[in-house]
Amino acid sequence: MELWVIACFGLIAWMNAAVGHGGASGYTALMVLAGFAQVIIRPVALELNLLVSALATWHFFRAGYFRKRLFLSLILLSVPMAYLGSLTVLPDRIYKVLLGCCLLISVVRIAIPMGHSEHNATRLLPTWLACIIGGFIGLVSGMVGIGGGILLSPVLLLGRWSTIKETAALSAPFIFVNSLAGLSGLFLSDKLSVFPEPFWLIAAMTGGLLGAWSGSRKLPVPALRWVLVVVLSVAAGKLFLP
Repeated sequence: MELWVIACFGLIAWMNAAVGHGGASGYTALMVLAGFAQVIIRPVALELNLLVSALATWHFFRAGYFRKRLFLSLILLSVPMAYLGSLTVLPDRIYKVLLGCCLLISVVRIAIPMGHSEHNATRLLPTWLACIIGGFIGLVSGMVGIGGGILLSPVLLLGRWSTIKETAALSAPFIFVNSLAGLSGLFLSDKLSVFPEPFWLIAAMTGGLLGAWSGSRKLPVPALRWVLVVVLSVAAGKLFLP
């Protein structure tokens, strides 16, 4: 295994854990560039996603940014829909282009100052709407093999339903349960037969620990916003690749 691939696993984990993400889109792009077979990419990306999002969940929860009621509303439909999505196959190219366009719009909106700081008041997200948002994102996540953080984060921020760090604290466990649901679907359909190499796990765990620690405690809010912009931009670029 080339060292640059292992190092990139760690870097992707750090960037994503810093904003409460698991990094599935980044791992997928890396494995595609490294020439891995498709049968390896989807389960390995979800498995690493599960690990890194668990680390991020722990750190952001300890930092006091977790909102239990909103989280439960978001996952009520996202978990079963992520499971169903993992059993579903859509036309790949069309879906990637549409999703890439949505992510680019989110990047532009998040990058432009909206007068919404970490200390500004947020709006209440109705339970019924949170369920719908979670269910849709869960379905999409299961279909493409991600945890859904790259979709949930811009929705919460643009709707002013949570602050930057609250969004990270919600995204991490949201990604964890969706990844677990997606892996369950792959397992029950006999598509879960490969696991990450030990060095990949070590790199992802190290990067995830450093990213979650810096994001939950040390990294200032403006930096978190730009890290999120980078993460979403990379994910969008990957989706537009042929």
